[in-house]
Formats: sequence, structure tokens, C-alpha cells
Amino acid sequence: MSAPREHWGSKLGFIFAAIGSAIGLGVLWKFPYTVGQNGGGYFLLAFILCILIIGIPVFIAELMLGRKAQSAAVMSFDKLSNGHRFWKLGGWLGVISSFLIMSFYSVIAGYGMSYILMSLTNFSKGLSAQEVSDVYVNLTKSADISLLWHFIFTAVTMAIVFSGVRKGIEYWAKIMTKGLFIFMILLFFYSMTMEGFGEAANFIFAPNAENFKFSSILEALGLAFFTLSLGQGIMISYGSYMKKDDNLPSMSLIVASSVIVVALLAAMVVFPVVFTYGMTPKAGTGLIFQTVPFLFAKLPGSILLSTLFFVLFVFTAITSAVAFIEVCATNLMELTGVTRKKGVLIVSAGTFLFGIFSALANTGLLFAEWKEIYGMNFLDNVDYVVSSWLIPIGGLITSLFAGWIFDKRIAQEEFGPKSRKWFAVWHLCLRWIVPLLIIMIILQKTGIFDFDQLFAGS
Repeated sequence: MSAPREHWGSKLGFIFAAIGSAIGLGVLWKFPYTVGQNGGGYFLLAFILCILIIGIPVFIAELMLGRKAQSAAVMSFDKLSNGHRFWKLGGWLGVISSFLIMSFYSVIAGYGMSYILMSLTNFSKGLSAQEVSDVYVNLTKSADISLLWHFIFTAVTMAIVFSGVRKGIEYWAKIMTKGLFIFMILLFFYSMTMEGFGEAANFIFAPNAENFKFSSILEALGLAFFTLSLGQGIMISYGSYMKKDDNLPSMSLIVASSVIVVALLAAMVVFPVVFTYGMTPKAGTGLIFQTVPFLFAKLPGSILLSTLFFVLFVFTAITSAVAFIEVCATNLMELTGVTRKKGVLIVSAGTFLFGIFSALANTGLLFAEWKEIYGMNFLDNVDYVVSSWLIPIGGLITSLFAGWIFDKRIAQEEFGPKSRKWFAVWHLCLRWIVPLLIIMIILQKTGIFDFDQLFAGS
């Protein structure tokens, strides 16, 4: 006889865990940069609308499938489709995506751990901008140090998931997500005192028609989709731990609203520092590891500020990484019957071993010609495959299944009697609007079709 399924200790516990999962490392750099490069206020408005139109409907659907099946992603599709192999693919894509993301996520998060130690030693004091940048380059080229922090971050994440839903994920999600909000608010108030605060606000919020294209709407759709941890099997697993009386629409709205707030806070923490010193904002880890430390060194209390920032960075990473390990481990437990501890250990070891390739991506020790052959290093290749193919396709399968295959009567019951007036809108979005937009995202992201050229010529 199988053990009864563990559930969240409270609604607040789920909300903190879901917010923590959704707020990943990309929020600290990808969101503000993408907003500024795609029309500022226009893009921000598009992003919020996309959260409402595509994000929340899929979010509700994933929670619904998990709660109804009381299973993780693969078994949820298996149970609810009567074993149909095609629909199980949606669950498997989520598991594979989470596994691959965790394998390189822990490498980048490990760099953040390294920068906490470096910040405490005030490493950037007296260094030029180029010298500070070179420190990061040297770190990525250092095989042993990269592997050390990759291992430590994976081990910390494993220890949290090891303890289960309530004692592990929920307990630490409450602590770290609260800490994340406190850190961000403190840094936000500090950023308000900087000369570049007004310019940063203009960069993010002012409408810029010249940079806003049709592909910007698709970029907003993709960003909304990914910032809510959709298409990765995470919310199906988290949904399976929810109670029958939990209101899915209202809780989804709380999580989505929190993600928007945190994304805006992140933007207003990073860019006032950048604009105060006349630096050019750029995307990716370069902004976090090569630009921000140099700028913090110029500010009063640089050791405290820099350390606080990278603690925030690592907290953000852990709350998402926990979800990646949980998804893979829970599916392994259900499919093979292994215990939680054994399942978590196997998954953690697997992501660490596969992540070695990403940790060594810039060292030249493995696949030295990879970038020349494939156009980007191993880590970036894995990221591209997951974000451009696996997650969108997984999300597309989920929306089609929930909208067309899943019993409409059961869906209406799961949606909740207090929210039934919104059920028709949700079902319409899930059947028609969401699949169409996800297909357009896939076509644009993969270069199969350029919508900017289409609308420019019309």
C-alpha cells in the first residue's frame, strides 16, 4: 500500500513555494534588459497582459491536472488520458527540461556563491572595470573552482528537497522568499538615492515605439511563460500537493502578481547602479558578475551591498532549483517506487554529473571545439534547446490537453464554484488563444518564421 500523498501545510506555504520557483535567476537580468530593449513601457504593458492571457490560464491548468491526478507530471498525464502515450510526452518534456535546466543552473548559481565569498573579501577594491571583468572570466575558466561551487550548490538544494514537502520545500521557501523580498526592498530604497534612478526608471517604463515590434509581443509572451515556471512540470507537481478546497484562480493570481512585482523591483535594483556610472546595460551573466561588482565598489558600504546582492542572487537561485530537483525526483519516485531520499539523491547526482559539461564549458578541457562547431558553448546550447524547444512544446501539449482532452465537467469542478463566471474565459483562452500564441513563440524563437518582416511588409 502506497503512503498517503503529502500536502502543503498551508495556502501561504504553497504561495511562497510557487513564487520562489517562478522567480529565477533570469529575473535579475533578463527581465529589465528585455523590457528596455523592446519598447520600455509598451513592452511592460504587453508583458502584464501576457501574464493574464497566457500565463495564468496555463498556470491554473497545470495546478488543476496535478491536484486532480494527485501525481507528478508523467503520471498525471497517464492517469487523466487513460495511458495515452502522446499526452504523456507533455509530462516527460517537463521532467527533461527541469533536469537540463538544473544541470547548468547550479553552475551559474555556484558562481553567485563564489561572489558572496569574494564580496566579503572586498575583491573589487582598487580594480579597474576590465580587471573586475577579468575575474569573472578567470572564474569560468577555472575547472576546479567551477566544479566546487557547482557541487556545493547542488548539495544545498538536495538537502532541502531531501526533507520533503512541508519540512523541506515549504519550510525553506517561506524563509528564503521572505528574505528575498526583504533584500530587494532594502536595495530598492538604496537605489532611490542614486543619481541614475530617474534614468533607470525611464529606461524601463517610458514607452519607446522605435524599439517595440511585433516580435516584442512574442518576447513578452515567452518571458511571461518562462517566469511563471510553466511547461517544466513544476506546477503539476506542486498542484498535486494542494488541497481540494484551495481556490486555483485566486492563488494563481497572487503568484502571478508577485512575480510582476519582484521583476520590477529587480529592474529598479540593478539599473540605477548601472546608469549612475554611465555603464551600458547588457544582458546575461556579464551584467551581474562583470559590471555590478565594479559599480558596488564605488559606493559607500560596498562590502555589505555587494554581499547582500549576491546573497539575494543565491536565494533566488535556490528557490527555483528546489523545484527542478523536486519535479525530477517526484516523477522518479512514482515511476520506479524508490523512496524520496533515494530519488532525490539519484536526481541530484545525475544533474551534477551532467552539469560537469556546463561547468567546464569555458575551460577547454572538454569539447574544446564545441563553440566553433555549434555556435555557442555547451551551457548556452543546453539553455537554447530547453527554452526554444522543450518548454514551449511541453506548454503547448499541456494547454491542448487541458483545453480539449481533459473532461470539461471535471475541469469546471476543479476550477472552483466561487470562480465559475471566469471558467468560460479560462477555457476559451486555453483552447484557442494560448496554443496559437505558443506556436507563434516557437516559430519566432527558432527562426522558422519572422513576424517582424511579415507585419513590416503589410
